[in-house]
Amino acid sequence: MLVAVCAFAACDPIHEKIGNAGHITLEELKAKTTVTVDKAASGLNGNCITCQTSAPVNAKWDFAGKELIGNYAWKKMKLGDHVVTLTALCPDGTVLTAEYPVSCQEITDPLVKYYIYGDPAKAAEEPPFVPGAWDAAAMRFSSTEGAHLPTIPDEVYFGLKTLIFDVSDVTDDFDLKVMNGWWSNTYYDHVKWTNGLNELQITDVLAAECAKGGEGRDLDLMLYSGSMTLNSVYYEE
Repeated sequence: MLVAVCAFAACDPIHEKIGNAGHITLEELKAKTTVTVDKAASGLNGNCITCQTSAPVNAKWDFAGKELIGNYAWKKMKLGDHVVTLTALCPDGTVLTAEYPVSCQEITDPLVKYYIYGDPAKAAEEPPFVPGAWDAAAMRFSSTEGAHLPTIPDEVYFGLKTLIFDVSDVTDDFDLKVMNGWWSNTYYDHVKWTNGLNELQITDVLAAECAKGGEGRDLDLMLYSGSMTLNSVYYEE
């Protein structure tokens, strides 16, 4: 695999506060920022995106809804056209936004599935199941309080992973609530799923409240109505 190599100026460590007073322009930000894609042997764009800015800012990168903090970021993506959004906090508090269209045309570094439930290698232990409406235990991610799903590791929560639910037999009246096991917060409400793959983004608030290293309230999904078969839950990196 061929990789495009660029020279960059030194960047600020993640979360380091900017000490310089003042303001930079959007043009200055773009001049000090690069967003590149690796190259496949064929010459086509690969699926690994590298982002870096040497501008004196605190940077946040958004990859199709997945956010990474720091003046350097790297992420594997699915094939297709994407827009990487840089949100930069300047020393004087000004916020600048720049967008970078990117096309990933060939897989150079495949995404790896990390199963939380429904690993094909554990088919007998983790079979598909049909949760009932208003059954808060059915899809609670807790090895002690849940009926099927195990506790999600803290690194998955605090890594703000995107959970992927592989489901089938979804009925037309499907209506889902995403909360925690204490019913103390609702993260997504009246969610509609379709047959196939459905994503759930872990947020900072969700992680802080649900992780064992946080408040330990457990992620919990509950059906208001309808039905479906849950085949597996995983995330990709």
